[in-house]
Amino acid sequence: MLKWTALAVALLAALYAAKTPVEGAKILAVFPTSSRSHYIVGSALMKELARRGHEVSVINPFPQKKPLKNYRDIDVSGSEELVKDLVPNMFEMADQSVWESITMTYKFGQMLANYTLMHPNVAKLIKSNEKFDLIIMESFLNDAHLGFAHHFKAPCVALSTFGASRWTNDMVGTPSPLSYVPHPFLSFTDRMSFVQRIGNTLMTLMDTVLGQVLDLPVQSAMYEAAFPDPKPPLEELRRHAVSLVLLNNHFSLSYPRPYVPNMVEVGGMHVNRKPNPLPEDIQRVLDGAEHGVIYFSMGSNIQSSQLPVAKREAILRVFSRLKQTVLWKWEDETLPNRPANVIVKAWWPQDDVLAHPNVRLFITHGGLLSTTESLYHGVPVIGIPVFGDQYLNMAKAERTGYGLLLPYQDISEERLAHAIDRILREPSFKTVAQSISARYRDQPQEPLELAAFWVEYVIRHGGAEHLKSAGQELGFLQYHGVDVLVTIVGGPILFVYLLSKLLCGGRSKKNASTVNAKKKRN
Repeated sequence: MLKWTALAVALLAALYAAKTPVEGAKILAVFPTSSRSHYIVGSALMKELARRGHEVSVINPFPQKKPLKNYRDIDVSGSEELVKDLVPNMFEMADQSVWESITMTYKFGQMLANYTLMHPNVAKLIKSNEKFDLIIMESFLNDAHLGFAHHFKAPCVALSTFGASRWTNDMVGTPSPLSYVPHPFLSFTDRMSFVQRIGNTLMTLMDTVLGQVLDLPVQSAMYEAAFPDPKPPLEELRRHAVSLVLLNNHFSLSYPRPYVPNMVEVGGMHVNRKPNPLPEDIQRVLDGAEHGVIYFSMGSNIQSSQLPVAKREAILRVFSRLKQTVLWKWEDETLPNRPANVIVKAWWPQDDVLAHPNVRLFITHGGLLSTTESLYHGVPVIGIPVFGDQYLNMAKAERTGYGLLLPYQDISEERLAHAIDRILREPSFKTVAQSISARYRDQPQEPLELAAFWVEYVIRHGGAEHLKSAGQELGFLQYHGVDVLVTIVGGPILFVYLLSKLLCGGRSKKNASTVNAKKKRN
């Protein structure tokens, strides 16, 4: 009896220790991206950690309008103007080659990383004597920010609002087989043909080389300039500083793939499990739309108001013939030739709009946040991808059957009208979207709770070194077993070669001696 009692007490103590929240940890978060959608994901986690009693400081370009308990903004606003100078019209990226798209993405990340490090508020923080128990940083081509982890002598958690990629995989040694894990800039699925596998391999190799040649030297220079000595090389931090990577993704929304234990999917942690009340005017429109609502948004980076006039007019002609009410995220004050059934606003509460049962279709750029929200709420999509992973996301939508892909270059009155008609007329799109929604919601723990648990786990266990893969200690040849393969295959070949040389050499000498002897006798 005593034995079982002791065992029960031990189990309860273990469970208590595992679940007890960390009280009052000081956490510094770095979210440099000027895209509001990226910040929405990161701030959802930081607000939850503040609610749990942690003291959080958040470097970001979108400071809170109202003060929050345990939440301090370190304001780095102004970077959005730099992005506009780099890419005045985001629609132009739809016509870029893969090479141009990758190099532009690198420039985008480097520019934001440098702007953040050089900002007076951040420079003041680096020079301060503040102490932090943990660093949480968005991972989006900003490796220089790993310097915060070394400078403040704190474990680091990386948050990828983008999902898994080369730069997050390398941080923790997650395998990424090229045979069935498509590069995020390609519209391939996890079932690639032989030719597609060749393309996927070449694309990944090019991205890796460009990362070493174009990105790492720039990130290293920014890191060296921003953080005081002594400090290790940035390449060393990239391999050892990160304790955990949180991914804004989930296998039910993308593709199954392998992860090491310290890479965790928390996709959709920003989605409101209980929708917030809508503003009265929006609620009235959604409730009163007799034939349903179509929601149209190109995300936080791409501005619909920058559409070429010909494409804009084609879209408006299609909308004018619809019975449905169209809610369009339009950033300008006026929309010329706007039909009566089209309502425009510069910003809609997208997550809560999509939660309304009257929304029948979402026309989107195909960003990961928009795709996640549409699938959580079971709304089919028409995707107009422009850059990055949007092509991959929309290829998945069309292949799976919850949406249609409409390339930006092919936008026309006829193509758009046909796509809208198919989605509204064929119930299979809605059925598939609702099916994916059901399996995405079927999780043992809500993503935000899961993310907070793992963050606190890293704090509880002092950086959780036991989670780190031994693969991080290996070089490229060792990690991929090239040295072993060369030994196994090359050893016998070398042995046979040397043996044949020895035997052939012996015979040659013997034959030569025989010939010489015969010559002497003659």
